[in-house]
Amino acid sequence: MPPLHLTKVAVGCAKVETFARRVEARAQGGELRVPTRMRPKRMAELVGGHLHWIIKHRIVARQQILRFDDRKDGRIDIVCSADLEILPPLSRRAHQGWRYLADDDAPKGASDQDGDGIADLPPHLYRELAALMLI
Repeated sequence: MPPLHLTKVAVGCAKVETFARRVEARAQGGELRVPTRMRPKRMAELVGGHLHWIIKHRIVARQQILRFDDRKDGRIDIVCSADLEILPPLSRRAHQGWRYLADDDAPKGASDQDGDGIADLPPHLYRELAALMLI
C-alpha cells in the first residue's frame, strides 16, 4: 500500500532558503519535531510518507515522516527526518494545520524523477522559468 502524506504551511517563511535555515537550526539528532494539536486518525499510514511544506501557496519541500510522539502538554510531535528535500514548486492553497495528501497527488522529488535535472535547479531559477512557462 502506498504511503500517505501530509501538507503543512511553513508559517512565517517567505522563501525556501529561509525555511531550510529554520529546519537546520531546529533539527536535533537528525530529526525535526513538528508540534500539532490534533492526533492524525491515519497515523499508521503516514509513517514512511512525507510532510510536504507549503510556502507562498506552493509545495516546495518535503521531509520523511519517521514517527509520532506524544508530548507532556497533550500535543503530538510529527517526528521527521532532518533531511529537507527541495521540490519543484507545485501550486497548493494555504490552510491551517495539516491536510492529507494521497501518494498519487504528491509531488515527485529528485529521487522519483527520471533524471531530467529540473529538480536540481535552485528554487529562484525554477520560479523564473516556470513564470516564463519554460518548464
